[in-house]
Amino acid sequence: MPTVLILGAGSDMAVALARRYAAAGHTLQLAARNPGQLRSLEQDLRIRHRIAATVHAFDALDFDSHAAFYQSLPTPPDIVICVFGYLGSQEKGQADWKEASRILHTNFTGAVSILNIVAEDMASRGKGTIIGISSVAGDRGRMSNYLYGSAKAGFTAYLSGLRNRLWHSGAHVMTVEPGFVATQMTQHLKLPPLLTAQPDQVAADIFKAAENKKNVLYTKWFWKYIMLIIKNVPEPIFKKKKL
Repeated sequence: MPTVLILGAGSDMAVALARRYAAAGHTLQLAARNPGQLRSLEQDLRIRHRIAATVHAFDALDFDSHAAFYQSLPTPPDIVICVFGYLGSQEKGQADWKEASRILHTNFTGAVSILNIVAEDMASRGKGTIIGISSVAGDRGRMSNYLYGSAKAGFTAYLSGLRNRLWHSGAHVMTVEPGFVATQMTQHLKLPPLLTAQPDQVAADIFKAAENKKNVLYTKWFWKYIMLIIKNVPEPIFKKKKL
């Protein structure tokens, strides 16, 4: 069975993805900044699904360590899922560059750094799948989260170009644009229940879409149309809104 590397494996969405791929019999490589926190998940997956799983230290912001990290994996992964991210505080980031920098580098620069390495490997092997978790926040900048949104917009554009490049090598890239998801990262927000997905729902959507080699996935599905409306609001009207 294929080997799946999950980058940022400690998040709620990542755990749901790990369980979904383990249930399908895949070998898992779980990577996060605090690998010790993944030990119980690793053991549970091994016992529950009788699959092989390993845990690895990975820091998205330690760019210089990324090449060594990837080379240290026990086997080159067939599927790489880039899940890590940082919502942060828009208000704090407006006045504090340290916060703004963390938002931008976690959601964009760190992802580009590691996925460039992954892409080179998959291009040389002529196969593989990269799944990048972006966000609908990147479809149009809004005053409430334009730092996070701009980083995700850059990541979406990066994944689009990477998909174009790797198609010629036989590898596939899928962009995932979730809307509201009930996770620890969003627990301080008042999310509308009807528009909010659970991590298990998102994981199921991603698994199915990746199997079908879908290029771009909005989840829940209706976010594609919500964002289409938002993107087409004329700028003179849009800029007056408090979104």
